Amino acid sequence: MARGLRLWASFPVSWPLMDIRNFSIIAHIDHGKSTLADRMLELTHTVEARKMQAQVLDKMDLERERGITIKMTPVRMAHKLDGNDYQLNLIDTPGHIDFSYEVSRSLRAVEGAILLVDSTQGVQAQTLSVLAMAKEIGLSIIPVVNKIDLPAANIKETKREIGELLGTKEEDILSVSGKTGEGVEALLAEVIKRVPPPKKARRDNEEGTRALVFDFEYSNHKGIVLFLRVMDGNIKKGDKLQLLQAKESFAALEVGIFSPAMIARDSLEEGETGYVVTGIKKIGATTVGDTVTGEKHPLVALSGYKEPQPVVWASLYPEDADDFSTLRQALERLKLEDASLSFEEEASPTLGRGFRSGFLGMLHLEIITERLRREHNLTLIVALPTVAYEVTTKKGIETIYSAALFPVEGDILKIREPWVTATIITPPQYVGAIMQLLFEHEAEVGDTENFGGERTSLTILMPLRELMRNFFDELKSVSSGFASLSYEVAGLQEGDVVRLDILVADEPVTAFSRIVSRKKVDEEAQALVEKLQKNLPKQLFPYKIQGRAFGRIIASRSVSAMRKDVTGYLYGGDVSRKKKLLEKQKKGKKRMKESGKVNIPQEVFLKVMR
Repeated sequence: MARGLRLWASFPVSWPLMDIRNFSIIAHIDHGKSTLADRMLELTHTVEARKMQAQVLDKMDLERERGITIKMTPVRMAHKLDGNDYQLNLIDTPGHIDFSYEVSRSLRAVEGAILLVDSTQGVQAQTLSVLAMAKEIGLSIIPVVNKIDLPAANIKETKREIGELLGTKEEDILSVSGKTGEGVEALLAEVIKRVPPPKKARRDNEEGTRALVFDFEYSNHKGIVLFLRVMDGNIKKGDKLQLLQAKESFAALEVGIFSPAMIARDSLEEGETGYVVTGIKKIGATTVGDTVTGEKHPLVALSGYKEPQPVVWASLYPEDADDFSTLRQALERLKLEDASLSFEEEASPTLGRGFRSGFLGMLHLEIITERLRREHNLTLIVALPTVAYEVTTKKGIETIYSAALFPVEGDILKIREPWVTATIITPPQYVGAIMQLLFEHEAEVGDTENFGGERTSLTILMPLRELMRNFFDELKSVSSGFASLSYEVAGLQEGDVVRLDILVADEPVTAFSRIVSRKKVDEEAQALVEKLQKNLPKQLFPYKIQGRAFGRIIASRSVSAMRKDVTGYLYGGDVSRKKKLLEKQKKGKKRMKESGKVNIPQEVFLKVMR
C-alpha cells in the first residue's frame, strides 16, 4: 500500500470543520505555482517519492511541454501541526490571463489564497488582477516570495512591493523556494493559522445537503463526474441527489477525494472538496456553478459563477469533410472539461461545414485547437480570429462575428467594437519603445506612474482586435521580455474598421476576408495578396489576386499561366503547323479563363490562417 494511503488510514474518517483548510495558489504565469505544489505534496507524503515528477498536478502533456497550467487541479493533503491532524484541500490554478475563469471558479471553493510572487521578477500585471479577484470574494491572503534560492533574487525589493500593494508589514510576508523546499513547511503552518476553517452556509434550523460544482469531467464508463465543494451536510455513496440548475436527478454511484488521483471514500463531509460519480451520460446535463442538493430535503441554490464571455471568435473546419461529426463530438467533449468554450455550427461555401467557436483569448484558441489535433486526431483549418462587432445598418443593429457576414460599406451607419483596459508593468528604460508600439496598435495611454521604485506602470485603452494582432509577442520583444500585461474587456466603443475581401480569378474567397482598421487597409491588402501570390499554384490560364475594400480594388497581383509545350512532339515541316497549334492553345486558354475557377489547396488556407 502506498505511503500516502497508510497515512490517511490513521486519520479520522469524519473531520471537524475546525481542522479543514481550503486554499488556492494564485500568481502571474511562470512564478512557480506548480513547483511549490510539488514540494507541498512531498512534504505531506501525499505522493510517494518514487512517483514524484515535476508538475505532478499538471496532467496534460501540453501543460508539461509548455510549462504552464491550463486546468485547475484539486488535491487533498494531510498535515500535522503541534500534534493535531489537519486536512488541507489545495486547488492549483493557471496563471495566464486567458484562463482567469479557471482561477475565479477555484477561488469560490476556498477560504484562503497564497499570493505567490517571483523574487526575480517582482509583482507583475497578472498578479494585480488575480489579487483583485481574491479580495472581491473576501479570501484570506498569504503573501509569499518564491525562488529565493536564485542568484538574481531581489527578496527585499519584492517584499517592499507586496507590502505596499497589500498594506501589510514585510515581516508578515513569507519566503520560500519551490525548487529546494526551503520555507515550505513554515508556509503550511501559516496556511493553518491564517486561513479560516469552513463555515456552514445554511441556517441552524435547516437540514439537508448542498455542494458547489466547481468543475467536472466526462467518462465513457462513469458518465459525468462532478468536482465539488460540500457547503452543507454530507454526501454518501448511494444518496439520491439533484442538480438544481440542470434539473437532473441522480444517485451518487461513487464519492471520493483527490490525492491527487481519485480515491473512493465512504462520504464527503461538510467543508470538504472531492468528487461524485453521477452516471449521467447526457452531454450538457450540467454546468459549473450548479448546486447539488438532496432530493428529500433540497436547499436553495448557491450563487454559482458568472457565465464566461468569449472575446475571440474563430471558425474551425475539418480538413476532411468526413470528419465533421468527429469534430462536433470532440468539441462537445472539450466543452465538458472547459466551461468557457462555446461553439455553434456554420457553413462556408469554400470550406464546407464547421463551427464558429468562442474563446477567452488567443492562447485559449491555440490550446483548444492543439488538443483537438492531439487528443482527437483531427486536422483542422482555423479561420482568422476576429472579435464581435455591433453594426448599425439601415435595417437595424446586429452583432457580427465573422468578416464574411460583415455588411457592405454603403449599408453601414455605425460600427462599435470591444475595447480593453490594460495594465503594463515594465522597467522604465523600455517605456519609449512601448509607447511607439502602443501608437502602432491604436492604444490610448492613461495613467503612468512609478511601480515599486524601479518599474513603471502604464494604464492603457486599446481595441481588442489590436490586442489580438500579435501585441503580446511584440511587447515581449521590445521590452526584452521584462514587460508584463494584464487586461479586461471594457465595453464597446465606436470603431473605424472596414471589411477587406480577397478575390481570386474575380471570385471572392470568404475564408480570406477580414476586418481591418481603415488606416491600415491598404497595407493589409498588399501584404495578403503578396502572400497569396507566393503560395497559390499556377493554372493553365493567367489570373489575378485582388484585395477589395470600399467597393473598389486596392491591391492586385497577377499569376502567370502554366506553360505547356504543345509543339514539342513536332519535327521538321512547315512553321505554319506550329503557329496553328499555338493559336489553338491560345483560344483554349481564353475559354478556360472565362469559365474556369482556381482550385485553392487546403495547405494554402493553412499558411494564410497562420
